[in-house]
Amino acid sequence: MENYTYNSFTLQLEGLNVSKDSLYPAFFFFLFSYLFIMIANLGIACLVFSDKNLHQPMYLLFCNLPFNDIIGNSIMVPRVLIDMLQPPSERLISYSECVVQAFTTHMFGTTSHTVLMIMAFDRYVAICNPLHYTTIMSNRMVIKLTASAWGVAFALVAILLGLTMRLNRCRSMIMNPYCDNASLFKLSCENVYINNVYGITFTVVLLTSSIGCIVLTYTKITVVCLMSKNKSLNSKAFKTCSTHLFVYLIMVFNGMSVITLHRYPQYSDYRKLCTILFHVIPGSLNPIIYGLQSTEIRKFFLKLFKSKNVSPL
Repeated sequence: MENYTYNSFTLQLEGLNVSKDSLYPAFFFFLFSYLFIMIANLGIACLVFSDKNLHQPMYLLFCNLPFNDIIGNSIMVPRVLIDMLQPPSERLISYSECVVQAFTTHMFGTTSHTVLMIMAFDRYVAICNPLHYTTIMSNRMVIKLTASAWGVAFALVAILLGLTMRLNRCRSMIMNPYCDNASLFKLSCENVYINNVYGITFTVVLLTSSIGCIVLTYTKITVVCLMSKNKSLNSKAFKTCSTHLFVYLIMVFNGMSVITLHRYPQYSDYRKLCTILFHVIPGSLNPIIYGLQSTEIRKFFLKLFKSKNVSPL
């Protein structure tokens, strides 16, 4: 007969199953990735806020991504690194810390979608309605869009975790490298039908809204570009939109990989790795992609580099 520990406030994380030969390469890969994410995203955010030339709606809305990447990775990656160096029996976490980690993880994924949706709206207005861009995309509108992106994500995730926290727990093993909603409600021996229904509805609504928004805005942008004979406009539209679309496709691909691997229990180790890479890859690539594509950001770094190389007479 299975022994149950009811409502234990100390949980155990399964962690990553890494061989001894792969332990330190994997550890240093995630460590250097985390350090790069922190430095690159903080650098881009500080640059946008400090340089008045970058105080434009496109860059101000983009700053939500570095902020989201910093929070999402800071809560999860350091904990994974610590657990990698500990034996399985010592990978313990308090229930409250686990809930915070799960909340932050789902906020990261949800906000990634909502932020890219408001960025798509910004690109739509800039290309399809350029004469009224400054009027529509005022500072007030930027604040409203930012607040809605974070507010909607917060409300959806709060309900998701609230439904899980109401359940009594009869297990204490988190079958994941870090805490998320599914791992938490699987600790319960009660009926989790409502949790499954809301979780599926949440995922479908978020993905449908996100993909629908991207498809609709980019279809209209494509039509405008095809009808326009302005090569300069089309070139600018291609640069800014291709960057945004590439970031979006990376995020969707990572997310769909995790969802698909959930269907195949025999690949659970690959799924666990993918869940971590879902945080690490976008957080690492976002500053690189936007930094290389943005003319203003490139100019700033070139100017900074040249000024450092100019020696005083």
